[in-house]
Amino acid sequence: MKRAPALVALAEEIAACRLCPRLVEWREQVAREKRRAFRAETYWGRPVPGFGDPRARLVVVGLAPAAHGANRTGRMFTGDRSGDFLYAALHRAGVASQPTSTRRDDGLAVDGVFVTAPCRCAPPDNKPTPGELEACRPWLVRELGLLTEARAYLALGKTGYDAVVALARRAAAARGEPRPEVPRFGHGVVAIVPDPRGERASVAIVASYHVSQQNTQTGRLTPPLFDAAVAEAMRRAELPAAAPA
Repeated sequence: MKRAPALVALAEEIAACRLCPRLVEWREQVAREKRRAFRAETYWGRPVPGFGDPRARLVVVGLAPAAHGANRTGRMFTGDRSGDFLYAALHRAGVASQPTSTRRDDGLAVDGVFVTAPCRCAPPDNKPTPGELEACRPWLVRELGLLTEARAYLALGKTGYDAVVALARRAAAARGEPRPEVPRFGHGVVAIVPDPRGERASVAIVASYHVSQQNTQTGRLTPPLFDAAVAEAMRRAELPAAAPA
């Protein structure tokens, strides 16, 4: 998959960010101390840019890099079970080349999809502060601005959902439009909001529980439940569904 030059340049800017002292300290501490299973590896230990197709119609918005996942590998949802759950579903849907995501050079490619997050550094306890999310917001704004074909969003968890809703509300205010009201976050909820980028009159946000192990290993989020959310998001994005096996 060839990356657009503007996205490559933005990715380099994102990876060099040091705006949030708490996040910088934590991500670098994790990269130094490492997990026993990854002692021989060199951790990324920096902010993580988005990953995917520059002509994506569907944008997947998560929460933040996992300490020993993307903070180790340098690619969104890569190197942990959450990533495998996500990409397995995208593979079943026909938009990912393989069902696993282990490292940046593993050959994974996605078609029509871009994967990103509102927080680019691994946060302690997976909980960025409101101030850290606000500091990170311009990166998401700029990234989405380069995804000119985006038509729908798949929000993984409340933080991802709230991030896209907030951008849609900012866009509406900038255009002098009424503040859009949206349903409360819940799995399978669909919100129709003004396009955060201003390219279209409106876009859809499809909400899903996050693909964290806390949800997938307890049965709160099962493959069939997630497949249904992915299918709805793809339909809203006007992406063709996978052919029946």
